[in-house]
Amino acid sequence: MINPVELAGFVLSLAMVYCNIKEIHWGWPLAILSALLYGFVFWNSQLYGEACLQIMFILTAAWGWQQWLRGNTPQSANAQAIEGSAPLAPAKLSVSTLATSERRVAFIATLLAWPAFSFFLYRFTDSDVAIWDGLVTALSLLGQYLLGRKKIENWWVWMLVNVLTVGLMAEKSLWLTAVLYGIFAVLSYIGLQTWRRHAQ
Repeated sequence: MINPVELAGFVLSLAMVYCNIKEIHWGWPLAILSALLYGFVFWNSQLYGEACLQIMFILTAAWGWQQWLRGNTPQSANAQAIEGSAPLAPAKLSVSTLATSERRVAFIATLLAWPAFSFFLYRFTDSDVAIWDGLVTALSLLGQYLLGRKKIENWWVWMLVNVLTVGLMAEKSLWLTAVLYGIFAVLSYIGLQTWRRHAQ
Protein backbone atom coordinates (compact mmCIF):
# COMPACT_ATOMS: atom_id res chain seq x y z
CA MET A 1 0.00 0.00 0.00
CA ILE A 2 1.34 3.41 -1.00
CA ASN A 3 1.94 5.86 1.83
CA PRO A 4 -0.10 9.01 1.00
CA VAL A 5 2.60 11.23 2.53
CA GLU A 6 5.22 9.57 0.32
CA LEU A 7 2.94 9.99 -2.71
CA ALA A 8 2.46 13.71 -2.02
CA GLY A 9 6.22 14.14 -1.63
CA PHE A 10 6.69 12.25 -4.90
CA VAL A 11 4.43 14.63 -6.85
CA LEU A 12 5.86 17.79 -5.30
CA SER A 13 9.43 16.61 -5.91
CA LEU A 14 8.80 16.04 -9.61
CA ALA A 15 7.26 19.50 -9.92
CA MET A 16 10.28 20.93 -8.08
CA VAL A 17 12.82 19.39 -10.45
CA TYR A 18 10.84 20.58 -13.48
CA CYS A 19 10.99 24.14 -12.11
CA ASN A 20 14.72 23.78 -11.42
CA ILE A 21 15.43 22.69 -14.98
CA LYS A 22 13.41 25.61 -16.36
CA GLU A 23 15.03 28.03 -13.86
CA ILE A 24 11.64 28.85 -12.32
CA HIS A 25 12.10 30.09 -8.77
CA TRP A 26 8.87 28.46 -7.55
CA GLY A 27 10.81 25.20 -7.43
CA TRP A 28 12.29 26.34 -4.11
CA PRO A 29 9.02 26.54 -2.10
CA LEU A 30 8.05 23.20 -3.65
CA ALA A 31 11.37 21.87 -2.35
CA ILE A 32 10.48 23.07 1.14
CA LEU A 33 7.10 21.33 1.07
CA SER A 34 8.46 18.06 -0.33
CA ALA A 35 11.29 18.11 2.24
CA LEU A 36 8.77 18.40 5.08
CA LEU A 37 6.84 15.40 3.79
CA TYR A 38 9.90 13.25 3.13
CA GLY A 39 11.29 14.12 6.55
CA PHE A 40 8.43 12.14 8.09
CA VAL A 41 8.78 9.30 5.59
CA PHE A 42 12.53 8.86 6.11
CA TRP A 43 12.37 9.15 9.90
CA ASN A 44 9.76 6.41 10.06
CA SER A 45 12.02 4.24 7.87
CA GLN A 46 15.08 4.74 10.15
CA LEU A 47 16.85 6.77 7.46
CA TYR A 48 17.90 9.37 9.98
CA GLY A 49 20.56 10.96 7.80
CA GLU A 50 18.03 11.42 5.03
CA ALA A 51 15.47 12.73 7.54
CA CYS A 52 17.89 15.29 9.02
CA LEU A 53 18.94 16.17 5.49
CA GLN A 54 15.38 17.35 4.83
CA ILE A 55 15.85 20.00 7.54
CA MET A 56 18.97 21.18 5.75
CA PHE A 57 17.05 21.11 2.46
CA ILE A 58 14.43 23.42 3.96
CA LEU A 59 17.08 25.87 5.14
CA THR A 60 19.10 25.77 1.92
CA ALA A 61 15.92 25.98 -0.18
CA ALA A 62 15.01 29.22 1.60
CA TRP A 63 18.55 30.44 0.87
CA GLY A 64 18.44 29.25 -2.76
CA TRP A 65 15.07 30.91 -3.32
CA GLN A 66 16.53 34.19 -2.05
CA GLN A 67 19.59 33.74 -4.30
CA TRP A 68 17.46 33.22 -7.40
CA LEU A 69 15.18 36.14 -6.60
CA ARG A 70 17.96 38.55 -5.60
CA GLY A 71 20.35 37.67 -8.42
CA ASN A 72 23.81 39.22 -8.60
CA THR A 73 24.26 42.82 -7.52
CA PRO A 74 26.60 44.55 -9.99
CA GLN A 75 29.84 45.77 -8.45
CA SER A 76 29.31 49.17 -10.04
CA ALA A 77 26.15 49.62 -7.97
CA ASN A 78 28.16 50.53 -4.90
CA ALA A 79 30.20 53.06 -6.85
CA GLN A 80 27.05 54.67 -8.19
CA ALA A 81 25.58 54.84 -4.71
CA ILE A 82 28.69 56.60 -3.47
CA GLU A 83 28.46 59.13 -6.30
CA GLY A 84 24.85 59.82 -5.39
CA SER A 85 23.16 58.25 -8.40
CA ALA A 86 20.61 55.46 -8.16
CA PRO A 87 22.16 51.97 -7.84
CA LEU A 88 21.71 49.48 -10.63
CA ALA A 89 19.04 46.81 -10.26
CA PRO A 90 20.38 43.36 -9.35
CA ALA A 91 21.24 41.28 -12.41
CA LYS A 92 19.61 37.89 -12.86
CA LEU A 93 21.69 35.06 -11.43
CA SER A 94 22.94 33.23 -14.52
CA VAL A 95 24.07 29.66 -15.13
CA SER A 96 27.84 29.24 -14.77
CA THR A 97 30.53 26.66 -14.04
CA LEU A 98 32.81 26.25 -11.05
CA ALA A 99 36.37 27.49 -11.23
CA THR A 100 39.10 24.87 -10.71
CA SER A 101 39.78 26.12 -7.18
CA GLU A 102 36.05 25.97 -6.35
CA ARG A 103 35.86 22.37 -7.55
CA ARG A 104 38.81 21.48 -5.34
CA VAL A 105 37.17 23.05 -2.30
CA ALA A 106 33.87 21.28 -3.02
CA PHE A 107 35.64 17.92 -3.35
CA ILE A 108 37.58 18.33 -0.11
CA ALA A 109 34.53 19.56 1.80
CA THR A 110 32.53 16.52 0.68
CA LEU A 111 35.34 14.12 1.63
CA LEU A 112 35.42 15.65 5.11
CA ALA A 113 31.64 15.76 5.54
CA TRP A 114 31.05 12.13 4.50
CA PRO A 115 32.89 10.41 7.39
CA ALA A 116 31.61 13.06 9.83
CA PHE A 117 27.98 12.39 8.92
CA SER A 118 28.55 8.63 8.83
CA PHE A 119 30.15 8.62 12.28
CA PHE A 120 27.29 10.67 13.72
CA LEU A 121 24.70 8.27 12.29
CA TYR A 122 26.62 5.21 13.46
CA ARG A 123 27.28 6.58 16.95
CA PHE A 124 24.00 8.31 17.81
CA THR A 125 21.29 6.46 15.84
CA ASP A 126 20.26 2.89 15.12
CA SER A 127 20.83 3.33 11.38
CA ASP A 128 22.00 0.17 9.62
CA VAL A 129 23.16 2.08 6.52
CA ALA A 130 25.21 4.82 8.19
CA ILE A 131 28.07 4.97 5.67
CA TRP A 132 25.77 4.95 2.66
CA ASP A 133 23.36 7.43 4.24
CA GLY A 134 26.25 9.69 5.24
CA LEU A 135 27.60 9.79 1.68
CA VAL A 136 24.20 10.68 0.22
CA THR A 137 23.76 13.37 2.87
CA ALA A 138 27.15 14.98 2.13
CA LEU A 139 26.63 14.92 -1.64
CA SER A 140 23.08 16.25 -1.36
CA LEU A 141 24.20 19.28 0.61
CA LEU A 142 26.83 19.97 -2.03
CA GLY A 143 24.26 19.60 -4.82
CA GLN A 144 21.84 21.93 -3.07
CA TYR A 145 24.50 24.61 -2.62
CA LEU A 146 25.58 24.39 -6.27
CA LEU A 147 21.96 24.54 -7.41
CA GLY A 148 21.40 27.66 -5.33
CA ARG A 149 24.35 29.31 -7.08
CA LYS A 150 23.19 28.04 -10.51
CA LYS A 151 26.37 26.05 -11.10
CA ILE A 152 26.10 23.48 -13.89
CA GLU A 153 28.00 20.95 -11.82
CA ASN A 154 25.00 20.58 -9.51
CA TRP A 155 23.44 18.26 -12.06
CA TRP A 156 26.44 15.90 -12.02
CA VAL A 157 26.22 15.75 -8.24
CA TRP A 158 22.49 15.09 -8.33
CA MET A 159 22.92 12.30 -10.88
CA LEU A 160 25.28 10.54 -8.47
CA VAL A 161 23.02 11.21 -5.48
CA ASN A 162 19.98 9.90 -7.31
CA VAL A 163 21.63 6.66 -8.42
CA LEU A 164 22.89 6.00 -4.87
CA THR A 165 19.51 6.84 -3.39
CA VAL A 166 17.68 4.38 -5.66
CA GLY A 167 19.63 1.59 -3.97
CA LEU A 168 19.13 3.10 -0.52
CA MET A 169 15.36 3.36 -0.97
CA ALA A 170 15.18 -0.18 -2.33
CA GLU A 171 17.07 -1.41 0.75
CA LYS A 172 14.33 0.18 2.89
CA SER A 173 11.49 -1.04 0.63
CA LEU A 174 10.45 2.52 -0.21
CA TRP A 175 9.67 1.50 -3.76
CA LEU A 176 7.77 4.59 -4.86
CA THR A 177 10.63 6.78 -3.67
CA ALA A 178 13.12 4.47 -5.41
CA VAL A 179 11.18 5.03 -8.65
CA LEU A 180 11.17 8.78 -7.95
CA TYR A 181 14.96 8.90 -7.65
CA GLY A 182 15.31 6.83 -10.81
CA ILE A 183 13.24 9.50 -12.56
CA PHE A 184 15.37 12.15 -10.85
CA ALA A 185 18.51 10.58 -12.34
CA VAL A 186 17.06 10.95 -15.85
CA LEU A 187 15.84 14.49 -15.12
CA SER A 188 19.30 15.40 -13.80
CA TYR A 189 20.78 14.50 -17.17
CA ILE A 190 18.09 16.56 -18.91
CA GLY A 191 18.81 19.44 -16.54
CA LEU A 192 22.52 19.22 -17.32
CA GLN A 193 21.94 19.44 -21.06
CA THR A 194 19.39 22.25 -20.67
CA TRP A 195 21.66 24.36 -18.47
CA ARG A 196 24.59 23.79 -20.82
CA ARG A 197 22.52 25.34 -23.61
CA HIS A 198 21.58 28.26 -21.35
CA ALA A 199 25.22 28.84 -20.49
CA GLN A 200 26.12 28.96 -24.18
